[in-house]
Parts: sequence; C-alpha cells; structure tokens
Amino acid sequence: MQKRITTSGPLHDENGKLIETGYATKLLRTYDRSRVAAKRTRIKEWDYYAVCTDRFALALTIDHNGYMTMDSISLLDFEKNKQVTKSVIGLPFMKKRELPITSEKGDICVKGKEYMLSFENDGHDRRLIGFMNNFSGRETVSFDLYLTDAPKESMVIVTPFRDHPEAFFYNQKINCIRVAGCIRLGHEEYTCDPSDTFAVLDWGRGVWTYDNTWYWGSASGLADGVPFGFNIGYGFGDTSAASENVLFYGGKIHKLGQVKFKIPQKDGKDHFMARWKFTSDDGRFKMKFEPVMDRSSKTSLGIICSDQHQLFGRFTGTAVLDNGRKIRINNLMGFAEKVRNKW
Repeated sequence: MQKRITTSGPLHDENGKLIETGYATKLLRTYDRSRVAAKRTRIKEWDYYAVCTDRFALALTIDHNGYMTMDSISLLDFEKNKQVTKSVIGLPFMKKRELPITSEKGDICVKGKEYMLSFENDGHDRRLIGFMNNFSGRETVSFDLYLTDAPKESMVIVTPFRDHPEAFFYNQKINCIRVAGCIRLGHEEYTCDPSDTFAVLDWGRGVWTYDNTWYWGSASGLADGVPFGFNIGYGFGDTSAASENVLFYGGKIHKLGQVKFKIPQKDGKDHFMARWKFTSDDGRFKMKFEPVMDRSSKTSLGIICSDQHQLFGRFTGTAVLDNGRKIRINNLMGFAEKVRNKW
C-alpha cells in the first residue's frame, strides 16, 4: 500500500518533525530551512538536470552539501565513446549560496574562475545557461537550453530515516521535460530538438545519515508518440510509506510498487557494463538495460567518501499503466546508477 500525500502545508512542524511521509504528485509540502532539526552544515540541497538523447547526454549539478558546495558539468558522446566531467568544489563560508526552497519557481546562478552555471525558472519555463573553459583539454563547453512542457504531475516523496528523527529526504523528479537549444564543445555542436529531446530534474532537499547507498534509474522519451518515462529507485531511508517508483505517460504519473535492480556480478563484484534487469513486485515493470557508458567517479577524502556509477544505456521491456494498458519500450535511452556516499 502506497500512502499518498494530498494536503498542503509545512514539511516540518515547529519542533522539526516531519508532519507527513509518503508520495505526492506535486510539491504540496513547503520546505523551510528554519524548521529543519539539524545544523546548517548537515543540510544537503541540490538541483540536478540530465538531458539524454541517443547520441549524447548532458548532466548539470548545483549543490550545497552543508560543509561544501559543488558545481558540475558532464558531457557524454555515445557515438564517439567519449565523456568528460568537470566539478568545482567550494567552501560555503567563503561565498554564500542559497538554492530555491521550491522547484516551482526561482533562479540560481553560480560563478567561479573560468565557469558559470545558471538555472532560471520563471514559474512557466526553464532556461539552463552556462560555460566552462578548459573543459576538455583547452576546449570550452557552453550551453543554452530552454525547457518547456513539463508534465502537470511529478514524482514527489517524503522519506524519513529510522532511528534518526532529524534526518529526511524531500525529493521531486520531473521527467519528460522538452528541451530546445544547443550544446557546444569546441567546434562540435549537439542540437536539442524539442520534438524528441527530453530532460529530467532531480530536486533534492534533506538531512542525511552518514553512510548510504542508493539505486536510481530514469528515462524519458516517446511511446507511440506520447511522452513516456519512468523513475525508479531505493536503497536509503524508510520507504514503508511509499516508494519513488512511477511511470510518466501523457503528463500523468502511474504509481508502481517496489522495483528491484538486478546488477550482474563477476568475480563477486558488480559487473556494471553487462546487462541489468529490473522487475517490480506488482509485475507492472519489466525491463532489460544495455549499458553503453559508465560515468563513474571515486573520491576519498578521509571520512568523506563517494563511489558513483551512473550507467547510460538503453531500456527494453514493458510497463503497465494504472488502467492496465501495457506500454512496450524498445531501446529507450536513459540511465541507471548505484551510488555510495559517506558524507
């Protein structure tokens, strides 16, 4: 049974306790930093956009992890089997940073030596602008993208953590946002056509426990000419009230139960570049996933560690809507990831 949040109001009460947990189809609960029952250095906030096509993908991150900030650009060219990720780490006490308290409206612009990232949102459409010098060798990457036609419904979830009343994750995933514009790397151009190019927004605000592993998968595209996508994931927090697993179809979400990621093994370890499988406990989601590129990184800074594998590839299988209609998917480009953070 999935508990749905249907009433609006604050996310926390005056003592910092979550008022309600579960899932919703929009941001009904209001996030307020002043009500969070943890020090500011433990609050983690991020806006992450991923644009994915058959030819390329662009991933953009602006975040504030409490004790540090990170701005990141990733560009992956699947045809040339080439990828570049550059991140800039900063200290928040040296330059104040406030991310919007809602995904519905608000801008965030960050600048540094040789780079700029700007996420603009006027309440109707979004614009992503930025550049980074010396991104690939001496080549500069730049982009100017317009995001429109976001679906009316999205995946929103309030997740608590057992035995840690101050910890929570308030998360929204908006799939199937149409993208127009251009990305440039040196003399190379990557054109985004809104007829078949889509983005996903991962909007996250919360307080996390120290050691967590999460699994996340996402894809957006067309099914018989209709915008279709999905969000699947698990691995952290208490998800007894609801999972984050949903289908997107024609602007509406269709709720799934629990979804299991089956990552192949080799010599007792995850074999990330082999074929993955996904199944839901309600039988409504069955997918195979053929990876084409692993955007991986591993960082160890004493007590702060991160081991990330974000695999881009193609999903093939079936998904069943709430009305019983079966959607067949063939080679839909998206990503699936396994991430462990000690933070």
